Order: sequence, then C-alpha cells, then structure tokens
Amino acid sequence: MMKKLISLLLCAMMLLSLCVSASAEETVSVGLCIAETLGDKGFYDSAYEGLQRLVNDYGITGNVVECKSDASAYTDALVGSAEENDIVVAVGWQFWDALVEVVPQMPDTKFIFIDNAMDEIPENMLCITYKENEGSFIAGYIAMKISKTGVVGVVGGEDSATINNFIVGYQQGALYANPEGTVLAPVYTNTYEDPAKGKEAALSLYGQNADVVFAVAGKTGLGVFEAGAEKGALAIGVDSDQKAEAPEVVACSMMKCVGDSIYVVVEQYVCDGVFEGGTIWDADLSTGLIAIGFGTEDMPQQVSPEMIAEAEELMQKIIDGEIVVESTR
Repeated sequence: MMKKLISLLLCAMMLLSLCVSASAEETVSVGLCIAETLGDKGFYDSAYEGLQRLVNDYGITGNVVECKSDASAYTDALVGSAEENDIVVAVGWQFWDALVEVVPQMPDTKFIFIDNAMDEIPENMLCITYKENEGSFIAGYIAMKISKTGVVGVVGGEDSATINNFIVGYQQGALYANPEGTVLAPVYTNTYEDPAKGKEAALSLYGQNADVVFAVAGKTGLGVFEAGAEKGALAIGVDSDQKAEAPEVVACSMMKCVGDSIYVVVEQYVCDGVFEGGTIWDADLSTGLIAIGFGTEDMPQQVSPEMIAEAEELMQKIIDGEIVVESTR
C-alpha cells in the first residue's frame, strides 16, 4: 500500500498531464469537513490547500464545512456533506463517533478519515494515519542541537494519544542529540484555537530556560511564535512548513503533509476510478508525507547545512529500522 502511495506521489505531475476524469459528464465533488476552523497555518490549512489544488488541477467541486469545535455539529456536517458530495474528507479525530454512525448509513458516499483509523473500516472509507513520532524525533534532535541552554520544551493542544505521539518522539530525538540535555514537561493548552494561550504556555517554558519550543497545538501554536519573538528564542513549527509565519523564530517545522495525502487519494479516484476503501494508509518518513521543512532559501536559516545532513542520515536510520521511535499509539 505504501509503495503504491509513494509511486502515486512521485508520478503526480505525469498523471496530471495524462489524466481524464473518471466521469466526463459529471464533475467529482469533494466535501472537506474541518473539526475546528481554518486559519491554523498547519493541519487544517494543509487539508484545504490540498482540496484547492484538486479544484485547480482537475476541476473538481470543493466544499468546506468548519465545525468550530462544536461536537453537536460533527454528525450534521458529515451527513450534509455526504448528501452533496461524492467524497467526504473528515479532518480530525473528533469525527470518530460521528463517522461510526454516519458511514454505514451512506454506502454510496466515499469517506476519507484523516489522522485516525477506525477499529473496523467500512468498504466506503479509507483511513490515513501518520507516524508523527518519527518526524518529531528529527524535530527534537534539531531543537536540542541548536539549543544554547540545553533545555527545550513543547506546547501541546491537549493531553491525548495523538499529541503525545509527537511529544514522545520529540523527547527521544532531543535526548538522542544530547543525553545530558533537558526536555521540560509539556504544557497543554486544552485548546487548538487560542494563540494567546499558546503564547502564555510558551512563555512559561522560555521562563524555565528553554530556548527552543515545539508548537503542537494548531492555531494555538501560533502564539508560541509570538512568545519566541518576544524572548529572542526559537520555535519548531508543526504540520505545515510554518517558517514564513516567523522566519526569525521558526527554525524548522515537522510536517504532516495532509494536503498531499488528500490529493493523492482523490486523484486516484478521479483518474482511475479507484478508491481503496476498507484500508489504512499509515504514512511514515519513507512516504514523504512526514517531513521536515526549513522554509525557503531567502529566509534566515537557524539550522546549518551540516545539521540538515545529520538529520537526513537519522531519517534514513529510522526508515531502515536502525532507530525505533517510541509511540503512544
């Protein structure tokens, strides 16, 4: 499955030039259901960017529903999207219960569940999970290597298995870089939507001598960059390449390429009429869907080419199984 996914990613541009819509008479429509809101410059915005590329490249119809963290809205959002679209993409673990209810009732609609996998996956659903712990190991390694104090920290959106999967990898990578270093206890904000709380959490970590903080908190994490700028410290971005948000602060970003994932699945359906329902795509470093971003060459770079080369060597060791990264799931 993963080899097929890699092949699809590598051949995307070639497919674009050759692809003819699976239905010449009817445009494929895709509904994107967001558990919270757009504007996080990371996880959700990456999903939206993938949808927009599909609209531009293949002429699909794209629709977006933002649930704004309202648990009562999840089921209605899925049902409404399923009634109007060929494919529904549920972005966020929060849709779990609603999907269990809705997917079996809508067998003619295809569902993509982003960032989680059901215990039993219906034939009209494909789940995409990510080895964020692997990418976070590299982020932690870099964080500790660029730290001048030997102390690094992390701000998490909540105390959950997914967020902690980032954190255990980050902690392991940091201590791999410097076993004598310190990784402070994570600060959880219990929200993904409040940059002010992210800033407050980061300031508490910078106040404990950390000089690099990993932001794993969605839109809340943008406040970490504000705190870093205020303290003259550094931060690590998440989900998308966030360096552009604060080039002097964000040293690198641990990327979960959600938009690319969605693009590949929908492209395969549009081009070949194929939807691999009942399966899980578990994206790791080898797929390219977990990666480290450093912005563009014209931005200030806090990570040297030599350190990037070290990180790439570690990535290969993880891919080859020489380094086994801890996980919470």
